Amino acid sequence: MDATTVQKIRNGTEEEIIQLLGDWTQKNAQIFTFSDVTDDVKEKVTESLFARLSQKASSKFYCLCLQTLRLFSREKNRLGSMITDNGLVHFMRLAGLEHYAKQGEAENGITIQLGDADVTIEAQKCLCNLIFNSAQAQAACSKNGCVEGIVQRLKTYKDPDLKFDIKFYDMRLLFLLTALCADTRPKIRFELHGFTYLIEVIDLILRDAEARDNGLTDQEVDLCSEILKILFNLTVTVDRNNLDEEEEAHMMRLVCVLRDLLMCKTASKDKREEIISHTVNLLINMPRDCYEELLAPMAEVDLTGIENKEVEYDGKNMEAVVILLNFLYERLDRPPKSLKESLTPILHCLCETCRANRSIRKFCRMKVLPPLKDEVKHLPEEGSTLRNRLCKLLTSPILEVKELAADFLFVLCKESVNRMIKYTGYGNCAGLLANRGLMCGGQSQGQGDYSSDSEDSETEEYSNMAECVNPVTGRFEVEKPKPWEGMTDEQKEYEAMKLVEAMDKLNRQGIIQPSVLGDDGRPQTVSHILELLENQPNPPPATGSDDE
Repeated sequence: MDATTVQKIRNGTEEEIIQLLGDWTQKNAQIFTFSDVTDDVKEKVTESLFARLSQKASSKFYCLCLQTLRLFSREKNRLGSMITDNGLVHFMRLAGLEHYAKQGEAENGITIQLGDADVTIEAQKCLCNLIFNSAQAQAACSKNGCVEGIVQRLKTYKDPDLKFDIKFYDMRLLFLLTALCADTRPKIRFELHGFTYLIEVIDLILRDAEARDNGLTDQEVDLCSEILKILFNLTVTVDRNNLDEEEEAHMMRLVCVLRDLLMCKTASKDKREEIISHTVNLLINMPRDCYEELLAPMAEVDLTGIENKEVEYDGKNMEAVVILLNFLYERLDRPPKSLKESLTPILHCLCETCRANRSIRKFCRMKVLPPLKDEVKHLPEEGSTLRNRLCKLLTSPILEVKELAADFLFVLCKESVNRMIKYTGYGNCAGLLANRGLMCGGQSQGQGDYSSDSEDSETEEYSNMAECVNPVTGRFEVEKPKPWEGMTDEQKEYEAMKLVEAMDKLNRQGIIQPSVLGDDGRPQTVSHILELLENQPNPPPATGSDDE
């Protein structure tokens, strides 16, 4: 583009400009930085396009002008008049948002304005780029009626003539605004009641899918995903422990809808994983008392079906919880590089739900930590069960994954140290116990909804092997001869000093950090290996053989 291009846009006929802009947009469709266009030319082209957009012309002409501006808006700098108040109003008018923003002030309800869908969508895309790239555009669009226009148009989503792409880019705009402008969140929740309207849109989509009896289409999943991301932004800073009755009712309603989303079928497997992922993220923000809404009472006819026994517990339908556990199991197959992003949300979600709801915790414990049998002959981290794979994560180099996996298992054990050691081995859970000051055993003073009953019935197989289970490894081990048998006292002292010297060398090289337990129950490093012997009780005098 150069000065000639500016003149053609200003003075050319509609057909000439369509040809010019059509060729340029096609050539630059995948370009994100226009270094060959000078600042002056870009600004003049932008102003000329705004001038032509203010004139009456064909839909194709409007679309090409907006496509050109959309390509320009990909740059983070040099946005010029596109992010001025006047420029943003141009985009809002063409996107139909100016009309709907004014509808909020009307007393006679909303007048639907369809307009040209292709023009509307192109203008929405321009706004998306500008809000994403410019703090100035973010601040302006949070106050100029853009938010109000989107929320008002939400009320017309039942209209079958309203195209999917318009709904989708409305939600993308609202997601960007709620993510980048924290001030918009209370406005949407309280002033505009957008929280309720967003839930109703998801509910409407679910009812349509249920009526068709073929699950959510890919487009419906995309729209629901955008709405779930908005709802996440609206709830991420909410004080979950200080909600009024109306807010709590909205949250409970939302969890009911999330449960339906978890159980709804989708046209493709990838889209099902996507919708579950966004649902899991949002569940983390929900108040503790709302997780009961994930469960539903089993109908009498359901209780008689053998196939439903897998999802029934204590007279409640646990299908949503089964889906969450299956989602966790599938995520464990992800490559190590993506484990943090894949596992932390679902582990966090399960920690929250199990800590808050006794029925969910008991059911998850039954599925993840069933009573031990012959599997105690193997290390806890060996095998393909959910318990095995979670125990393997306890020594993961990814700190967040390791801590959340340990927390989940600890909650399932009702934060009992003895039970945790039984199912994972002391070596695997030592990190969690050290962090919580529980290396000497005991019960954590957690915030979980734990009953007083033990829930720790042992199988006959485990009881027969319990005495030979090594608490450090968590595995059954045949008793081995003691290594010091047959040694003289001098040999024992010699081997002991060799061990002290080796540990001291490793300590001085920084390979290990020997520690003692402090008053808070947490390990405290020592400066010399011999400090480990201080404050130790004197051993009782020998009264028999070494085997006693």
